[in-house]
Amino acid sequence: MASRSLRPADYVIYAVLLFGVLIMLLPFVWMVSTSLKTGEATFVTPPQLIPASPTTANFERAFGAVPMGKFLVNSIFVSVTSTVLMVLNCAMAGYAFARIKFPGRDILFYAYLATLMIPQQVTLVPLFVLMTWLDWGNTYQALILPSSFGAFGTFLLRQFYLRLPREVEEAAFMDGAGYVRIFFTIGLQLARPALATLAVFAFLASWNSFLWPLIITSNQAMMTLPVGLSFLNGRYTTDWSVLMAGAVIGTVPIIAVYVFAQKFIIQGLATTGLK
Repeated sequence: MASRSLRPADYVIYAVLLFGVLIMLLPFVWMVSTSLKTGEATFVTPPQLIPASPTTANFERAFGAVPMGKFLVNSIFVSVTSTVLMVLNCAMAGYAFARIKFPGRDILFYAYLATLMIPQQVTLVPLFVLMTWLDWGNTYQALILPSSFGAFGTFLLRQFYLRLPREVEEAAFMDGAGYVRIFFTIGLQLARPALATLAVFAFLASWNSFLWPLIITSNQAMMTLPVGLSFLNGRYTTDWSVLMAGAVIGTVPIIAVYVFAQKFIIQGLATTGLK
């Protein structure tokens, strides 16, 4: 099949898209560039996108200024654990709402979905009071459990399970399987693209979370990376090269996760009917 020749309108669209890509990438490129500059080179005029004398000393200074290793370990543990719990809980809830008929199912689902309209800031005070009552301040469970459930993930998985043919379940029922066995042996296997999509979204949200870890942790040993990076910001002056080095350290893992799971995200969004 012969390739279609490009029209003038196509060149305009590609130019606009390219301009948008450059606008999106410029902050990240500038962040990396600043992390490789010396303190004096950060404020030279005109600004240099490519450092004249690049250095990696800022990364060493970032690890020396704050317990960066502990922050990374906390972020990895909290993000991975909350992601696993989020995927499992949302998968079970999504399957129940999509495939199991019980009284008040639709009302309960729409009420649960309505919680998406409630900003996180509204729930911070009662959530903090609850965690304090449980004596969970400065604990991993306080960092993990609030982000282990989500209406969006339940909605995403419900949309996927609604598209599964009934014949698959009927065949399993004839073999004597129940809903629990069908979910773990069939439902989870068929929903892998949607589960991978939700896992990426959940991991990114947990990794970038700042407000809740800032409120619930006062011990530096329990702080996650976004909160820990705030210690690189001085009260009166800020070494921007070191701060950008810390930001690069915090950005690399989420870029790696997104690149690894990109094909699953596209496939998962396509199978769930979301755009």
